[in-house]
Amino acid sequence: MSIPANLATHAIPLWFLVLSLFFPRICIAIAWVEHDMTHYIPSVVGIIPVVVALLIPRLLILFWIYSDQGIGIWFLIHAVALVCAWGGGSSRVYTRRRVTYVD
Repeated sequence: MSIPANLATHAIPLWFLVLSLFFPRICIAIAWVEHDMTHYIPSVVGIIPVVVALLIPRLLILFWIYSDQGIGIWFLIHAVALVCAWGGGSSRVYTRRRVTYVD
């Protein structure tokens, strides 16, 4: 059984690519603890990757995918997830049956 070329993974495991769409911080923590992605997460972690992983984990995951596979199907899927996560916020705040517009 052959894997289609557009869904092939290189060094990043498939479980990480799929689950990081929904739980990016948890997947980064699991990969760091398990040392499953030693090429991308070094054993001695500096302050910059930790800050990026805490503040904007999807951007860090996009960087890992780009450096592993380039711009491919997984990169595009995660880029769409990033746009949906960041652009999915609404300008409406619901508080007890009243709609307040926040500018």
